[in-house]
Amino acid sequence: MANGFMLLFHFFDMILTHFKPNERSITAFMSENATCPRADIGGQAVLEGVMMKAPDAIAVSVRRANGDVVVKREEYVPLTKRHKWMGLPFIRGSVNMVHMLYLGQKVLTDSTNMLGLEEEEPSKFEKWLSEKLGKSLDKVVMGVALVLALALSIGLFVLIPNLVIKLFPADGGSGVLLMKNLCSGFLRILILIGYIYFAGKIPDMHRTFQYHGSEHKTVYCNEANQPLTPENAQKFSRLHPRCGTSFLFITFFLSIIFYSIIDVLVLMVTGYNLGDHYFVRVLSRVVLLPIVAGISYETLKALAHHEGKLVRALRWPGLQLQRLTTQPPTDDMLQVAIISMKTALTDLPEGERTPEGWVILHPDQVNALTSA
Repeated sequence: MANGFMLLFHFFDMILTHFKPNERSITAFMSENATCPRADIGGQAVLEGVMMKAPDAIAVSVRRANGDVVVKREEYVPLTKRHKWMGLPFIRGSVNMVHMLYLGQKVLTDSTNMLGLEEEEPSKFEKWLSEKLGKSLDKVVMGVALVLALALSIGLFVLIPNLVIKLFPADGGSGVLLMKNLCSGFLRILILIGYIYFAGKIPDMHRTFQYHGSEHKTVYCNEANQPLTPENAQKFSRLHPRCGTSFLFITFFLSIIFYSIIDVLVLMVTGYNLGDHYFVRVLSRVVLLPIVAGISYETLKALAHHEGKLVRALRWPGLQLQRLTTQPPTDDMLQVAIISMKTALTDLPEGERTPEGWVILHPDQVNALTSA
């Protein structure tokens, strides 16, 4: 459930491909400016660590039980550079929604491997799929996890909320149709809040929310051109306007308006009342979700980069929801986030190398890299 939840609220701002990193010494790594180059940074809390995405690379850092921090860095070429049309407004939001679900699951898998945790034995079904599809077990397990995460989100936020239409009379006209959309929409938001709240009661998820807070504080610290140290980062808020939590809230809120308009238009043009047909209604919600995601993505970008009383008011609900998805981090957690950011924006430091090409930083190296 923890992995599925992290996929759900962080899918839109992660991009990941593979590359062979270049080494740098710790001295060279620290000789850059105390702050890193300015850029819009996206991130994700992972298992015992943080992923940071810079404009041209992504870094993942995790802290093992012995205090070591394991770091990896990979370059990537954004989809919008490979296919220009994918970067068009409104299209890019829906493209990111699909692409990041897969990549988000991969980042979570990578963090588990970097921690050196023993993986669960694949099920007989996963082994059977691997043989039939000719794919590696890792890819099959990742695919199964992605399907389960999608099924969970559709069940919780599409199937269940739309059951409320059965409480209203059939053929009630546009007024009743709007009430059905309002009730199902607000029920969807309540389910989201409840899910986040109870997920935070799970110890592993609570720590993940702390790493989520460390990601935000580190991003703020860099945006303020302050030296990236735990002491400086602790001064900043753990609530950030570009967070995936805000994206989810905006998506859920705008979906009420969008689906209400669509339902009324369908009723006026064809006479078909989507509010009276549960399965057709559910199917329409799933089919139109990419459009809602595209609108929400553009809305979030506009709110994140503009100021004013109206903008702050519109941002406020999503920021308050982050009080559940972020928790105050420890200095140790901030060190991991800082190393991820520096690695994403510069390069890998020199250190003990693993066969996979990861760098292992011992506690004294971690302290040196995150001090002023």
